[in-house]
Amino acid sequence: MSKRDMREWAKGIINQKEVVAIPVMTHPGIEMIGKTVCDAVKDGMVQYEAIKTLADKYPTAAASVIMDLTVEAEAFGAQIVFPENEVPSVMGRLLTDEASIDKLEIPALNKGRVPQYLKANMLAAKNITDRPVFAGCIGPYSLAGRLYDMSEIMMLIYINPEAAAQLLRKCSDFILRYCMALKATGVNGIIMAEPAAGLLSNDDCRDFSSAYIKTIVDKVQDENFMVVLHNCGNTGHCTEAMVESGADAFHFGNKIDMVDALKVVPADKLAMGNLDPVSLFKAATVDEMYDATIDLLERTKSYPNFVLSSGCDTPPHTPFANIDAFFKALHDFNTK
Repeated sequence: MSKRDMREWAKGIINQKEVVAIPVMTHPGIEMIGKTVCDAVKDGMVQYEAIKTLADKYPTAAASVIMDLTVEAEAFGAQIVFPENEVPSVMGRLLTDEASIDKLEIPALNKGRVPQYLKANMLAAKNITDRPVFAGCIGPYSLAGRLYDMSEIMMLIYINPEAAAQLLRKCSDFILRYCMALKATGVNGIIMAEPAAGLLSNDDCRDFSSAYIKTIVDKVQDENFMVVLHNCGNTGHCTEAMVESGADAFHFGNKIDMVDALKVVPADKLAMGNLDPVSLFKAATVDEMYDATIDLLERTKSYPNFVLSSGCDTPPHTPFANIDAFFKALHDFNTK
């Protein structure tokens, strides 16, 4: 497990001529080792093996752990459904009214599958030493929505902002503890997924998401640990609020024009994105995948802080030929 100056690493990416790629993908690795998604999200060793297998196969600038937005909700006591070959999902509502927010206890880090995720990260940090390893976690507003119901939390922030703030504080407190534990495994940073905040206006995103994320960023981010804020719900309307979180890097989904995002992200911070994981990575032909990758690289070439990525986690059964086309396009662009 190697300490790495992540600000120097980012500076190196910005200063070099070649573009680097950090697609968010674990599922191809799961398939390569002959396991199911269900195996990987329940067993830290299986998840690590998938991450390591992918890191050995593809020239990514960093390795990333699976994007599973149910781990933290499960730790709080939410019911989770585990399909064999799809990502898990939260079933129903854990919190049914404002009184239940008051009673909600912040769980310990030995609840649910948290120990398996800490194990996966520890193994990845120890054994993948040629590039940074990014852990994953959910953002506070997205976690609150999973516990209270997404449409209900949207209403709660207007009807009873104090109750919403209380829930967000509890979510943030747990996420902070989880991030500290992930940092202690030796990983070099975390991709915090906050897609639900994309449903909010810029001002609400700042008040009910970024303000809470900032409290976490201020405590965990340093030269050896980078926070990457991912918001695939952002269509361009809340990029400013994302930047206010203080994260050192930002990851965008395919709903936004990447050039518009790059105009807002400070030049000394990385901006990652944003090829569609479903319509391109999973469903496109090899030629379409290649052309879309080249097109994005051409459009973003005047921004040295751009990092090529998928818009979100690539889904199960993404064809390897398309991943190969993505990397071939990157290679061809960098060597022309």
